[in-house]
Amino acid sequence: MIELPASTVFNRRVPKQRFYDNLSVNAKLKRAFTDQIAQIVWRNKISASTTNLKAGERVQEIEVIAIKLNQHDLDTKVLEQIDKEIPYHILFLLEQGDEVQAWISYKEASQTKPGTFKPGVYYHTDWMDEGSLSLKLSGLDMDTAYESFIRQIAGERLEGDVRATKYDVKEAIDRDLQRQKLQREIAALEKKIQTEKQFNRQVELNAELKQRNRELELGQ
Repeated sequence: MIELPASTVFNRRVPKQRFYDNLSVNAKLKRAFTDQIAQIVWRNKISASTTNLKAGERVQEIEVIAIKLNQHDLDTKVLEQIDKEIPYHILFLLEQGDEVQAWISYKEASQTKPGTFKPGVYYHTDWMDEGSLSLKLSGLDMDTAYESFIRQIAGERLEGDVRATKYDVKEAIDRDLQRQKLQREIAALEKKIQTEKQFNRQVELNAELKQRNRELELGQ
């Protein structure tokens, strides 16, 4: 599933309440932890001390956390809460029955609260048989290893950009977010054009649609 050195194995079960037993977590999120999750296991600790990778400037450790689910669906706010509570970068493995799904976010250090991190957009694989998920630890240091995991999990979302290799992961993610924003705007405009009755307004919307499509094409 993930090719990691034996030296990274941690295998510690983590009580679910560790992540929601505080006043800032609302009732809905607590229910997501209790109803959707069967077990949380801290599988691996990837660092310069447990691998042959050099220490990174931004990434000190990558934690591999397996979450056994009662169902396929999981509220992504659960992942955000765990990400906020653990001050390291995390690769999540969601497990349900014989299937597994990998999740990861581009997690950046907070500029206002030293020692804390802010998770960003999440990328994930499809659900697949455990033996079909293939992720490799690659890179010269922890920074590049973390970026490699993001690229492997994001797949076409980042690598589909023909100029992706010219950008670091943060820039590639920013471009992906902009591309998604344009796609949503295009879909909304197309829907408006179909329902608009006034000819002049249709012309305006079509011009706006052409502009958005141009922007999307130029961004590829």
